[in-house]
Amino acid sequence: MELSALYSQKILDLAGNAQQPPRLAAPHASARKVSRVCGSVIEVDLNIEDGVIVSYGHDVSACALGQTSAAVVAREIVGTPVDQFRALRDQMHAMLKDNGAPPAGKWSDLGYLEPVREYRARHMSTLLVFDAVVAAIEKAQSAESVEMVR
Repeated sequence: MELSALYSQKILDLAGNAQQPPRLAAPHASARKVSRVCGSVIEVDLNIEDGVIVSYGHDVSACALGQTSAAVVAREIVGTPVDQFRALRDQMHAMLKDNGAPPAGKWSDLGYLEPVREYRARHMSTLLVFDAVVAAIEKAQSAESVEMVR
């Protein structure tokens, strides 16, 4: 498969028409991830209440694949329980690295990224948003557990 075949019209549409949720003014946690391979960068902010992501913002500087992942996440993440998002991140890693099945349901547009599995150099930018969100979840939960101890 030629590299240009990765950039299907659906991927270009998702990346090009994505709404950019603004960064949050007072997030419970933020995280920044950078792809050393291509230089893609994403910074995410989120608020969590009762184990559910209730607000989300990001700043993305990535290729079309990273933008597509970020666009689907931005569109669908609010209302997602943190454990379900962790499972989604694991499923995306498995889809690209272990020939796993693509996500279904509200996350099914991530299936358009399935051809990325053939291009290892593109895995990191595609997965960046998932790793950043999970890092922010872990920061928020760590801060919450410190507050509970006080």
